[in-house]
Amino acid sequence: MTIEVCAYSLESCINAQAGGAGRIELCGGLGEGGTTPSAGLIEVVRQHIDIDLYVMIRPRGGDFVYDVFEEEIMRKDIDLAKKLGANGVVLGVLTADGQVDIQRTKALVNHASPLKVTFHRAFDLTPDPVKALKAVIETGAERILTSGQKAAAIQGIDLLRKLAQESNGAIEIMAGGGVNHTNAAELTEAGVHSLHLTAKAFRPGRQKYFPDGISMAGEIPDERSVMYSDLALVEAIVQVVSQ
Repeated sequence: MTIEVCAYSLESCINAQAGGAGRIELCGGLGEGGTTPSAGLIEVVRQHIDIDLYVMIRPRGGDFVYDVFEEEIMRKDIDLAKKLGANGVVLGVLTADGQVDIQRTKALVNHASPLKVTFHRAFDLTPDPVKALKAVIETGAERILTSGQKAAAIQGIDLLRKLAQESNGAIEIMAGGGVNHTNAAELTEAGVHSLHLTAKAFRPGRQKYFPDGISMAGEIPDERSVMYSDLALVEAIVQVVSQ
């Protein structure tokens, strides 16, 4: 059972590796649910981290229907991830009606080769998950990250179980969304192949002065705090799945 940590900083990556995680999904754009991280972050993380590193390839927040210019940006970012030593990338493209865009996703999967590809939680926005499963398999991606089309994976456990059975070894099913050490055992028993979590915690930032009535942040915690992946939370879930 591989534990993958979704990380937004070098600190989080170091904690993920130290805690026993087997893979990192490296992202930028915390407030947008994860976008392509900077080249500088990818390079420095690769210098300090030995476990598998998968880089998010998402040019913006919002939906997953991309125009030709955004697709070109995604290809350039894939090239950069290759150059900087990533082991894989994370991406997904949908059509306007919520179907997996097989042609465009497959083209990006082929462009990423020999890097492996995770199809991210755009999967959870599709109307027919079994049809979407077959479509993602057709793209050549190696795994799907999904919460079972619910707000949290534990709520979608019945669909996760079904997807794991339907995949029949053709693709990995990775459960993500509210995953932690308290529900890892139940999710593992459902037959998923890996677990994905942020192991999030918050600590005060270094800055002491802040004026009243103004914030640089949106819906995420404001600039007075810093989110990171907590070493103890990573260790806790690794211990659960290792028993």
